[in-house]
Amino acid sequence: MTTARADSPPNGIDYPHQQPTGRFSNGLNFPDLIAEALGLESPLPFLNPDLKGKKLLAGANFASAGIGVLNDTGFQFVTVLKMYEQLGMFLEYKHRLAALMGPAKAQEVVSNAVILITCGGNDFVNNYFLTPVAPRREQYTLPDFCGYVMSEYKKHLLALYGLGARRIVVTGTGPLGCIPAELAFYGSMNGECADEPQEAAKMFNPKLFDLVDELNRDIGEDVFISANAFSLKMDMIEKPEQYGAHRTCVLVLPFLIFMVLLNLINYGCRF
Repeated sequence: MTTARADSPPNGIDYPHQQPTGRFSNGLNFPDLIAEALGLESPLPFLNPDLKGKKLLAGANFASAGIGVLNDTGFQFVTVLKMYEQLGMFLEYKHRLAALMGPAKAQEVVSNAVILITCGGNDFVNNYFLTPVAPRREQYTLPDFCGYVMSEYKKHLLALYGLGARRIVVTGTGPLGCIPAELAFYGSMNGECADEPQEAAKMFNPKLFDLVDELNRDIGEDVFISANAFSLKMDMIEKPEQYGAHRTCVLVLPFLIFMVLLNLINYGCRF
């Protein structure tokens, strides 16, 4: 049981059935839209009992709200699936595929799948900046904490590569200082984004993109692809009229990990 839940309104109000789905979003999220563009169903959560048989070929969602790169991130939510646990589930997913189609074909599916991973924002919002005297804040300066998170993130990405993933999209954090909870925590009176978490995002993202480049150089091929979520979301905040809104009153950002497998082999798609 976890207290990091999205099973009540206004989550899901713009979803087809207008009901909460567990997504921290008013409607379809990025993995949903990718699946829709490919003509696939949205990947089921890995723990969904319906994820079996041919449904495995549509992929799986290993997300757990509130978790971060670090094991102590999200402790306040009681029960979360940490990164190493999600990687264990990814391995179990491979075993299920192997039972369905044989080990060689299962590995082919995994290596030709697109995996989307978004992680890191919670390590700041729900860890470093959790309180003015948070333990990690007492232990590290912000630059040192960024470096520590990055060193742990590298281990997770290499573990994912070791499990056979070969097309991995790594997104940076969004504008952390613009999250409603941070606006409230820092007492923003006019909607201006909070300086400290915003600085953290601006420090973290370039380091993450450098890490992606470093891993690709070490491996000798472009396995990892970085995506700049910060710029996209800031553009939406600063120019809402270009996205069909006259003003922005609240920003809901899903700062959690999504590892989504989309089977690109059987559908002949390419990225």
